[in-house]
Amino acid sequence: MLLRVLGSAAGGGFPQWNCACVNCMGMRKGLIAASPRTEESISLSAGDGGWFLINASPDIRAQIESCAPLHPHESRTSPIHTILLTNGDLDHCLGLLTLRENHRLVLYATDSVRRGFTEGNVLYRTLQRFAEQVTWRTLKLDVEEPLLHADGRPSGLTVTAVAVPGKLPIHLEGLVSSGEPDVNVGLRFRQSTNGGVLAYFPAVGRITSSVLNALEETDCVMFDGTFWSSDELSAPGFLEKSAEDLAHWPVGGSRGSLAMLSEMTARRRVFIHINNTNPILREDSYERTLVEAAGWEVAWDGMGILV
Repeated sequence: MLLRVLGSAAGGGFPQWNCACVNCMGMRKGLIAASPRTEESISLSAGDGGWFLINASPDIRAQIESCAPLHPHESRTSPIHTILLTNGDLDHCLGLLTLRENHRLVLYATDSVRRGFTEGNVLYRTLQRFAEQVTWRTLKLDVEEPLLHADGRPSGLTVTAVAVPGKLPIHLEGLVSSGEPDVNVGLRFRQSTNGGVLAYFPAVGRITSSVLNALEETDCVMFDGTFWSSDELSAPGFLEKSAEDLAHWPVGGSRGSLAMLSEMTARRRVFIHINNTNPILREDSYERTLVEAAGWEVAWDGMGILV
């Protein structure tokens, strides 16, 4: 199983267009050791030439152009036909509207995520330009199922969706019920040929027993690295909400994910979906040193991992 990180940042990317935090200003002026990042998305292949996208960020066109295996090989074709969504946040699904040029797509999502994107969304008509332009396949919670290519062929991978504490996308707050367990999921992939297991959990509002169970016996874990601290946005006055209010468990601290996942045995452990304010973006920061000393990596755009 081969994965390529197309984008590793949280919503807004890094640097963020309207932010003058220490990280963003330092990045623009060349004062910090860091690399620019686009919004989170990865591509995944079982080695048969086909590629799955996990989330479709607003930066998806540029991300595809930056990854040669995703380029078309002839006429109007693409090795991308199937996309999996972990939730309905704009930084995970807005890129779907970019992929509208008369190309058939298969979308894997939970029922709640599908309804949130399709119902009452006039822009969804851009993906209905011809009959069956989009086919939806339902991700059922806690059910391991074969991951199929768009034409129905087995990919050699299975996928299991795991409910993860999260929240509704901002554009759906107050419009639909927030109590559905499938509004936010992590995905666990397994390859049948070598047994390699990838756990992809980019948005985790709380580390529960079900989350911990899903991370067991994995070869690679990609985990929510949005914020280092609970008050990362509130302390400087950017937003009067904590990391937990925004459904992202912080990395640092005695109860942060770095401490809570210290017993995890996965060979590769990678933080992804990193907010522009997070000090782990700086390669020489104290926080980055702590992360690497604990055996974790910080995802970067273009990063490749063989699972």
